Amino acid sequence: MKKKLLVLFCLAASMLIYLSCGKVLPGAAEDDQLLDGPVEGLTSEQKKAFLRGDAAFNNEIFTKETGLGPVFVATSCGTCHAGDGKGHPFSTLTRFGQSDTLGNRFLNNGGPQLQHRAIPGFQPEKISPGAAFSNFTPPANTGLGFLEAVSDATLLSLADENDSDGDGISGRPNWINVPAYSFIRSGTIIRSDRKYIGRFGKKAAVYDLLQQTVNAYNQDMGINSFYEHINTYNGQDADPEVTNQTVQDVVFYLQTLKAPIQRTTNDADVQAGRQLFLNSNCGKCHTPQIQTGNFPIAQLANKTFSPFSDFLLHDMGPALNDGYTEGAAMPAEWRTPPLWGLGLSKNSQGGKYFLLHDGRAGSIEQAVNLHGGEAQQSKLKFGQLSASDKIKTIKFLESL
Repeated sequence: MKKKLLVLFCLAASMLIYLSCGKVLPGAAEDDQLLDGPVEGLTSEQKKAFLRGDAAFNNEIFTKETGLGPVFVATSCGTCHAGDGKGHPFSTLTRFGQSDTLGNRFLNNGGPQLQHRAIPGFQPEKISPGAAFSNFTPPANTGLGFLEAVSDATLLSLADENDSDGDGISGRPNWINVPAYSFIRSGTIIRSDRKYIGRFGKKAAVYDLLQQTVNAYNQDMGINSFYEHINTYNGQDADPEVTNQTVQDVVFYLQTLKAPIQRTTNDADVQAGRQLFLNSNCGKCHTPQIQTGNFPIAQLANKTFSPFSDFLLHDMGPALNDGYTEGAAMPAEWRTPPLWGLGLSKNSQGGKYFLLHDGRAGSIEQAVNLHGGEAQQSKLKFGQLSASDKIKTIKFLESL
């Protein structure tokens, strides 16, 4: 009898604890509140590759023993992209060395990226005297595969380098050299001087997610791969420290991260804010919708998505001129940053915004007010809105 009472008591206590925890512990976040997670429709094998890439990206922390350094910025991919979101000033990168468009004259001095940390026995890098530099806040990772799946022809159709329509907006692609290991996409347009269209990075100076991943391993963590095995300290060949499979898994993970999901789309203020955004011609650069083309990953091919970017270079005026170039991108030119996921940025940025290429803007309104150049007229139109219309516009942007 005593044993039965003891069992009943334990069951009752366990149920009480379970119910109490259910009231205290938060439930799972809604999908539209998260930036991570895969696109829909992956096969079982693709899901395995996604999970391998997820583990390599977010869980693998490098040490001296596993190849870190000798100079580096971070010890893991996830260090700069918490929850696949935007970075924080503590994870901001410093790019330096190109004072003109003729190439990086400071590569032998540690460029193009400052590696300000070092393992024991080595000295961290310093910016070379005379080198132009700029601070880059790490971007969010979500939806990158959709961008990679957009055809070159589509990007060129959005460009208007000579402002032929006279609207003051003249987006253009950054034509770049590509590394020897790049797999050239079907439909790639190659200029007569053997230049290719870049689409990733703050100045669109990266061709694809393979190059982005290889650069991150090498320049952020000092980790060599079979694609690029250069000792970040002395510029000499070094043994690969990460396998091709791991690099490819990370690339696939980045390609198949889902696109951010807009929230509160039925809210009247959000709908009004969207129209105000378009009326101010912000959508001229922050293109609301783009179509992907043919792509090896079927789940990304021929899809319409809403990045609110044209992924082209635009002159943003003197306030955003850091004196730094990449490829053919001039100092005041920046690739239009996608606005999707903007409202979730604070989740990975410590509860407040750090916007623009270097995180200098602490609010959406401050970011808008720092626009100039091709965006000058749109900034003025935003400034002329009533206080309530500004709130609606920002509410719309925070719903993305």
